[in-house]
Amino acid sequence: MTAEPFLADCRARLAFDLLSHTWNAVVLWALRDGPRRPVELRERIGGISSKVLTETLRRLEFNGLVDRHARPASPPRVDYGLTPLGRTLLAPIDAFGAWAFEHGDEVLAAQDATRPPASEEPRPHPGP
Repeated sequence: MTAEPFLADCRARLAFDLLSHTWNAVVLWALRDGPRRPVELRERIGGISSKVLTETLRRLEFNGLVDRHARPASPPRVDYGLTPLGRTLLAPIDAFGAWAFEHGDEVLAAQDATRPPASEEPRPHPGP
């Protein structure tokens, strides 16, 4: 009996889906040194809106990768930290980052080589 690769319930596909979301790996990596408040995460990451950060943290919490810790204070303080399961993704994220550092220029060169010159790019169709 052989299993079909990458079916919807495939464990490898689950892992790829977790890391393919734009911000998941970035937020996990930003939490590698310990829990952070959302404002600290936004400063560390840059380019992420409060709304997208909140959605990402909720998704990571739903998947068991991040814990939310509410602390009584005025105003209430919330910290997010990696779970033991979330920590297991740091090595693959680091490896992927090392790959990008080593091969990123090659990817960019391939993109440039296949991009049509600006004069050949299709123009947007004017509206009705």
